[in-house]
Amino acid sequence: MTSLEQIYLDENDFTTIPNNFLLGLTNLVTFSISENINLGPWQIPAYLTESTNLVTFYASNASITGIIPDIFESFPNLQNLRLSYNNLTGSLPGSFSGSEIQNLWLNNQRQGLSGRIDVLANMTQLSQVWLHANSFSGGIPDLSRCTNLFDLQLRDNRFTGVVPPSLMTLPKLANVTLQNNKLQGPFPDFPSRIQVNIGTTNSFCLDTPGPCDPQVSTLLDVAGALGYPMSLAESWQGNNACNDWRLINCDSQGRNVTVVNMGRQGFSGSISPAFANLTSLRNLVLNDNNLTGVIPSVLTTLPQLQSIDVSNNNLFGPIPVFPTSASDEQFREENILGRGGFGVVYKGELHDGTKIAVKRMESGVMGTKGLNEFQAEIAVLTKVRHRHLVALLGYCINGNERLLVYEYMPQGTLGQHLFEWEEHCCQPLTWKQRVTIALDVARGVEYLHSLAQQSFIHRDLKPTNILLSDDMRAKVADFGLVKNAPDGKYSVETRLAGTFGYLAPEYADTGRVTTKVDVYAFGVVLMEIITDEKRLMRQCQTRDDETYESICKVAELAGHCTAREPFQRPDMGHAVNVLGPLVEQWKPSKPEEEDAYGIDLHMSLPQALQRWQADEGTSRMFDDLSFSHTQSSIPSKPSGFADTFGSMDCR
Repeated sequence: MTSLEQIYLDENDFTTIPNNFLLGLTNLVTFSISENINLGPWQIPAYLTESTNLVTFYASNASITGIIPDIFESFPNLQNLRLSYNNLTGSLPGSFSGSEIQNLWLNNQRQGLSGRIDVLANMTQLSQVWLHANSFSGGIPDLSRCTNLFDLQLRDNRFTGVVPPSLMTLPKLANVTLQNNKLQGPFPDFPSRIQVNIGTTNSFCLDTPGPCDPQVSTLLDVAGALGYPMSLAESWQGNNACNDWRLINCDSQGRNVTVVNMGRQGFSGSISPAFANLTSLRNLVLNDNNLTGVIPSVLTTLPQLQSIDVSNNNLFGPIPVFPTSASDEQFREENILGRGGFGVVYKGELHDGTKIAVKRMESGVMGTKGLNEFQAEIAVLTKVRHRHLVALLGYCINGNERLLVYEYMPQGTLGQHLFEWEEHCCQPLTWKQRVTIALDVARGVEYLHSLAQQSFIHRDLKPTNILLSDDMRAKVADFGLVKNAPDGKYSVETRLAGTFGYLAPEYADTGRVTTKVDVYAFGVVLMEIITDEKRLMRQCQTRDDETYESICKVAELAGHCTAREPFQRPDMGHAVNVLGPLVEQWKPSKPEEEDAYGIDLHMSLPQALQRWQADEGTSRMFDDLSFSHTQSSIPSKPSGFADTFGSMDCR
């Protein structure tokens, strides 16, 4: 029936449509099969493109499934397309653009068509558009070229953004529905000749026509460049951007926007130049999205801007030159946490309030060694993650600038608490805190050695590289000297590095390392944890058998770890097994007992022991304290090592 031009099958009880039903109808002009509610599911066939004379295609309530095929460039004469009340999904096809369609009915799909409707702006012949009761999103496009449009049904979708002013000036528009969306911006002011239903569920800044607050208008321009995301439309309501708007922070008076934090939101689109209108903006965070385009140079004019983060997007073009204050405001003298051989560590804060530590490598003195350490930190900390290893949050390589961003450890280093607690106005560590810290370190190093997907040797374990959190839990830090661990018992030759006093004898002699060099350094750290003499005396005063036994076990473990020969040292799993029960079983003594004996905390360890022996009539503290190695295997004393360790009876 190749000459067939018109087919009318409406309002019947057909149940199936053969796959080749419309094949070869090259003269087809009209096809209508609406209101056949018992039809089995079928799809608009791709071979329909043979019917190039098609003018009308009606198939409402006819069980059509799938997407609307992108074939409409094949129908130069198509004027009427009605596909309401089916189960179509997906977006409007791009081939709608420039078509001659006048009557477009796609409303009330079972699951809902989705995506943006921007293609309508190029369908200049449109007169009637029914898109209601779907899942369309994004903004309403500028339909100013659709001068024949008289009926526009957009209700019950997910439209966001500002209603285009041009919509209200279309010469033939008579009927509009906008209710049950999340439209934003000024309340639309349609002429009285237009019948309009706006509803109450949209997010207009005001309940009556009129301009929005300037900051609100600016942020809506920003949202427009991002495609008016629904997540913003659901939160950005009212006419005050400082009133709980998502991703927006304001000054203490609640008047001016100071922070826009849109990092990791999955946003697409571009960076709006409108940001430059937020003259109080200090921090702009747009990292880890899918943004394209360039960084608007006008952002360099923001007078209060301190930082801008656009990393991990798809931006291109030149990087604008921002004033120095915008990039260096964090790096001030009062923010310094410490200094190392290749840079300074600063205290900082992310835009969500998260405290951070930033190691800024000194480009002038960095050299090859410093660059290698910078790269080593990144290489290791992007592969490992453990609660007792300090976390790397990010890094920056920009010209000669090298930054490493870590989680912030507010209680500083173990070294400060062992040797400088008076200078830092801290309380000395309790024994429970010390043994807990030792266990945390052991677990972190055990993970590096044997539990991570790849094994590593730290090579620089010492108290200044052990950081403490607010609850005095420890994390191992500074991975600039880390090396991949060799398989089995084999050692690897490397350049001698580390800190004198913590170097295992075989490493110092030969330059070859295994994981046992970390075990040795851990043993030295245990000795320092034990022999901070003033705090040890407070524990001696308590006459607490459990504390005494715990100290003995830790001291014995320290001796094993610092055995001269690597094969005599345990692995870190053994250290974890020894220390774990001590933390679980340790009971703090009663507070009133700690100061009950009147011993001067500034006495040396032997003096205090003599005083305690006089009170007790005997000394049990070190009677059965023994090491499994000779006295000569005790390592050279590192900086800050307690002088009294040599006076212990270590048989």
